[in-house]
Amino acid sequence: MKISYFIVPLTLSISILTGCTSLTPPADQSANPAAAPEIETANAEHPTVTPYKEKLPNVDLSEEIFFKVITAEIAFQRGDFPAAFSTTIAVAQQTRDPRLSKRALEMALISKQPNQAFYAARQWYEYAPDSEEALQYYLGFLSLNNNWSEVKALLAAHLESATPKERGYLILQSQRLVMRGVNKETAFNLLEDLFKPYPEYLETHLALAQAAYASKNSIRAMVEAKAALAIKPDSQIAALTEAQVSPSPDEALAVLTNFLSTYPDATEVRRAYGDMLIEQKQFGPARIQFEILQKGKPNDPGILYTLGVLSLQLNDIPAAETNLKAFVGVLENSAETRDPTTAYLYLSQIADDKKDGVAALDWLTKIQSYDGKNAAWFNAQLRRAILMSKYESLDAAREFLHQLKAGPEEQIQVTQLDAELLRNADHEKEALELLQEAVTAHPDNAELLYDYAMLAEKFDRVADMEKALRRVIEINPANQQAYNALGYSLADRNIRLVEARALLEKALALAPEDAFIMDSMGWLEFRENRIAESLAHLQQAYKKRPDVEIAVHVGEVLWTMGEQQKAIAIWKEARTKDPKNAALKSTLERLKVKL
Repeated sequence: MKISYFIVPLTLSISILTGCTSLTPPADQSANPAAAPEIETANAEHPTVTPYKEKLPNVDLSEEIFFKVITAEIAFQRGDFPAAFSTTIAVAQQTRDPRLSKRALEMALISKQPNQAFYAARQWYEYAPDSEEALQYYLGFLSLNNNWSEVKALLAAHLESATPKERGYLILQSQRLVMRGVNKETAFNLLEDLFKPYPEYLETHLALAQAAYASKNSIRAMVEAKAALAIKPDSQIAALTEAQVSPSPDEALAVLTNFLSTYPDATEVRRAYGDMLIEQKQFGPARIQFEILQKGKPNDPGILYTLGVLSLQLNDIPAAETNLKAFVGVLENSAETRDPTTAYLYLSQIADDKKDGVAALDWLTKIQSYDGKNAAWFNAQLRRAILMSKYESLDAAREFLHQLKAGPEEQIQVTQLDAELLRNADHEKEALELLQEAVTAHPDNAELLYDYAMLAEKFDRVADMEKALRRVIEINPANQQAYNALGYSLADRNIRLVEARALLEKALALAPEDAFIMDSMGWLEFRENRIAESLAHLQQAYKKRPDVEIAVHVGEVLWTMGEQQKAIAIWKEARTKDPKNAALKSTLERLKVKL
């Protein structure tokens, strides 16, 4: 039998008799079963159960009992589970104290002894039949053993004895517990029988709707959801349940739209409606819903953040900046524990787009390190180096990088960025030397090898480039970029075209939608004098990704075909995007074209 363990360590304090001495083992040697996961109770629509007051036996704390409890705890601390468990269970039987049964259960769970845990849970429930926690554990073990008849009998008794206020909560709790079973259809049938006496309860139909949905009976799920709404037409959880079990997103949206038209103040439904619109990529309508929500909760951080991101999606940068600043302002001036990292990154990017380097850097400095274990923090530091290179100086950016504390894997990223900054500043020889040293130190790092190969190719060190790329392929045979880079390099030099084709076909097989690989194949076909096929591939690549270097290739093929005006037009378009592009410049010089 496989048991799913769901406890967390807590300090145990056992007091067998009211007013007697408390026996408290060291905190790190004991654990207390956390209450089994509670059923969600639909916010304020359902009452909570009256807290359980523990009923303890009237037993004298004799020297014998005290000695046995202490002996069991010492045995458990020393790793002797059998002695600890058997002694604790025996004392529990002697005293009928449920706390000792609970302690035995803890020991069994910590020691991963499912059979003994089941025995202790049964004993605990026997001695504390009114304890919700004991019932949860006992029922959990019964369900794991597929003992559904006893589960049903116990739940039926509890439902029958509950007060009307408590019964709705228990119905939902029962559904949650039973649906943990492996066979969802069997679980649904059990719940259907269990809830037959309570058709007037909203919770009955909510529970059955969820159970039917889990057992893939969508028709029955919809029937039960509608029945819940018929009992309480303004129930937000009933409306949300009907939307959840609807057969399509459009029908789910229609359910929520109709509900909101009648109950416009239903904030939970409106939020769910907005979330669903986002899932359907209907960003404009979604923003309208969150703007309505914000009127009622102007400082709600979740709403502010969502409005900020939606505004970014809609390219409404002023609104995005306003909402994201409000979001981080709320977090900075409250006890909210949400992580503002992503908002800081967005705000930094917005400032960068506005050429406000001071603000762009300032937003990144707000991202906390969390003892250096936060990946987002480390990435923000890399971004800071890029911005420092852009707005301050290359030396300042490199000095910042070199002082950055990083682990072995992170240090490789630092080296890669250092080389990139050097390349961008036209210090390519220094970047190549840096990468060559890094590759020597890390000969099996595919990313470093690839970066080194691309730079070696620029210095016409073809043998070094090919050696590095073949090593990348050896390390990672699914690296389509390595196949593409090597195949393109051969094609561009108009050498070993058969081998180049094999490499590029492999790259396309791995990534058939990659525009750059399409471009490489088109350029190879141009070298093979297959002009029509070449133009088709290149135009498809350019349509998918209008990159400057793809445009250069399209233009050259058109020029060769005698379509000079079309070639000039696409080259002019490329020049507006990147006036200093080296490939464009060299192509125009080689073909003696003036734009």
